[in-house]
Amino acid sequence: MLIEDIMTRDVVTIDADASLQAAVVSMLRSGVGSVIVERDGVPSGICTETDALLAAAKTERPLTDIPISGAMTGDLVTGSPDMTVRKAIRTMTDHGIKKLPITAEFDVVGIVTMTDVVLHHSELIGEAHRLESDRSRWSED
Repeated sequence: MLIEDIMTRDVVTIDADASLQAAVVSMLRSGVGSVIVERDGVPSGICTETDALLAAAKTERPLTDIPISGAMTGDLVTGSPDMTVRKAIRTMTDHGIKKLPITAEFDVVGIVTMTDVVLHHSELIGEAHRLESDRSRWSED
């Protein structure tokens, strides 16, 4: 199964000049756990709920006074729509992340979370069984 089969296509983005308050409001309004931070339309980071909480706790300042750049993770790890779900899981595990922005060229076209993987678990298991069954038939021929 490919990432494009399970990714969320409606990605919430925010400008790199925004405040953490604006990012939190965007997450709450959209019912998501992260926003992709863009500078001049190019993804430059991600800010998650955890990032927001950590920044608020560390600075002890109002969220309106914290720039998103001070809370976001700047080393953006991304995947592509044509990568397998298995490879995406390995990428998230290797980097210790729960959200993987999906890019094509320099555009964010989706996002996959560990929650998405869990929600599609039964489909993934079914696909694995089909592949194993196909492999067994090929080896019998």
